[in-house]
Amino acid sequence: MAAPKKGRSHGAQSRPGRTLAFILIAMVALTGGMFLSGHTTPRLGIDLAGGTSITLKAKSEPGQKNAVNQTNMNTAVSIIERRVNGLGVTESEVQTQGSDNIIVNIPKGTNEAQAREQVGTTAQLYFRPVLTVAAGAPTPEPSASPSGSDKGKATDKAADKATDGGKGKASSTPTPTPTASQTSQGRAVTDALKADSSPTPSASSSASGKPTPSASSTPDPATAALQKKFTDLDCTDKAARSQVTSGVRPEDTAVACGKNSSGQWEKYILGPAEVNGKDVDKAQATINQQTGAWVVNMDFTGGGSKKFAKITSKLSQQQPPMNQFAIVLDGDVVSAPSVSSTLSGSAEISGSFDQQSAQDLANVLSYGALPLSFQEQSVTTVTAALGGEQLHAGLIAGAIGLLLVVIYLVVYYRGLSLIALASLLVSAVLTYVIMTLLGPAIGFALNLPAVCGAIVAIGITADSFIVFFERIRDEIREGRSLRPSVERAWPRARRTILVSDFVSFLAAAVLFVVTVGKVQGFAFTLGLTTVLDVVVVFLFTKPLMTILARKKFFASGHPWSGLDPKRLGAKPPLRRTRRAPGSSVGPVDTKEA
Repeated sequence: MAAPKKGRSHGAQSRPGRTLAFILIAMVALTGGMFLSGHTTPRLGIDLAGGTSITLKAKSEPGQKNAVNQTNMNTAVSIIERRVNGLGVTESEVQTQGSDNIIVNIPKGTNEAQAREQVGTTAQLYFRPVLTVAAGAPTPEPSASPSGSDKGKATDKAADKATDGGKGKASSTPTPTPTASQTSQGRAVTDALKADSSPTPSASSSASGKPTPSASSTPDPATAALQKKFTDLDCTDKAARSQVTSGVRPEDTAVACGKNSSGQWEKYILGPAEVNGKDVDKAQATINQQTGAWVVNMDFTGGGSKKFAKITSKLSQQQPPMNQFAIVLDGDVVSAPSVSSTLSGSAEISGSFDQQSAQDLANVLSYGALPLSFQEQSVTTVTAALGGEQLHAGLIAGAIGLLLVVIYLVVYYRGLSLIALASLLVSAVLTYVIMTLLGPAIGFALNLPAVCGAIVAIGITADSFIVFFERIRDEIREGRSLRPSVERAWPRARRTILVSDFVSFLAAAVLFVVTVGKVQGFAFTLGLTTVLDVVVVFLFTKPLMTILARKKFFASGHPWSGLDPKRLGAKPPLRRTRRAPGSSVGPVDTKEA
């Protein structure tokens, strides 16, 4: 007689209770972590929480050709996203649409309004010398010439001129305002332009405190056009402000608007830009310890520091208002401090800032300038009610689908449906807890496509159970009892489940990589639930089936167990081969099956 074969090592299959205990402990730990984190519901996207959707159209600056390209659009998306998130707005969505549009979705939040103001700001920062300044309203008749500089001051981070070897601080003392009889606005414009072409004042101009043009000089056509633009400009009109700054190049003399410390509009004629935003290394909103006011501190790059020292050295020799430099952001004068000594290295922008406006300016400067200009095409307010209605309809559809799956499992698999339903419940709990924890961890936001991905996952998970159950039933049809049928069916079912889930996960991964926006939410949820399907089938469904196979209800093939051999059409048990009638009697081969 041949030696009996050694029993097959079942490994983990002989201790299915340990595997079940492991996944249950993991569920309890994850659920406890969810409650301890203070987040008990998943974060919601803009379609479920409400918010604002902004469409921006890109356009090239004057003199630029083919600037609206994929590289610049991607750079703009990155900068806008950093700006919005820098304001504390979470789950913002910035993506390109077509070749020249950017869609910005800002979920409802405390900083939603500030984010909307900054999404399309190009943040083109220039330091321009001030040639002249006047009241912001149009003044066709002769009127008072430039008011003094009360917009702010710029200071070097070194203390003052007496102790820092020439790095002083700019004076913000207002300049006396001449009366209408002293000068006309047209003469101020002409004088300023001539003074800009010869920045070093003559002896006579120094003595009088203002540039002295030649009496016989006649403005050229360009100067006359600029004078008319300056005279007719109404800075209180938003459309007029946008029109006057459109198409202005850094090397041009420009007309611009800005508010003084009293909140009144003023208009300026500014010389060509001497320093630009690329020369700023970083910016930060802080409180000035001496004045207690909010300011923006800027650190310049090495090259920027030299440029800034050069312009402040030049301006410190001029008479008001030509000793001012205007900090121009996207064509608007943010501040126009006066300079009394050479500054370099760092600077401080002060003015009528509150905490929010100072932080907004610092945020824009810190994250750089957009490579393109953008025009706001549309602003759509998305209400949570609309998303809630769609979510409600989606959940109803998901509930109907789940009910149909349950009915099918109960009718076709009977007792086995309890295992399938328990596995679905475990999968649902894990999916909910993990999505809730991923909100604060990586900023995952649940939107409608993500909900659709979770609903689709119900079918994927149910399919895995069906594959396993059918393999077991096939083994029973071959005449085997339940316990060996479970162990023999598992390797075949496992391969099928892994291949199927791998294909689903691969599709989700490709979809996540090649798409943007809300479709990524669908792909992410589909990939997550596919991975959880493998975890649940391996660590819950299989061990639970192994345990229940030892119970009499299932092992005996009860009609309601779903494993009744008669109902499945099982073959009779395999027997040893019998001797044919009339054959000679001989010894029986003990090795024969």
